[in-house]
Amino acid sequence: MTIANLKRGQRALIKEFASDTIPLKLLEMGCLPGNEVQLLQIAPFKCPLYLMINGSHLAIRKDIASQIEIEII
Repeated sequence: MTIANLKRGQRALIKEFASDTIPLKLLEMGCLPGNEVQLLQIAPFKCPLYLMINGSHLAIRKDIASQIEIEII
C-alpha cells in the first residue's frame, strides 16, 4: 500500500520507497521511513495530496505518493 491509496483522515507509518527518485526536499522535510503520515485533503482532480508528516504540512503529487510504501496504523 502507498500514500496514494490513503483515504482522508487515515494515518500510516512510512515503510520504504519503491524508487530512488524521491525528491531530496521531501526527505529534508521529514518524509522518512518510520515517520507517521496522515492524509489531510485531496485537491480537485486527485492531485496534489495534502499530508501531515511529523507535524509538517506538505503537498505532494500523486505520482510521487504512489512510490512511498506505508503501513496503516
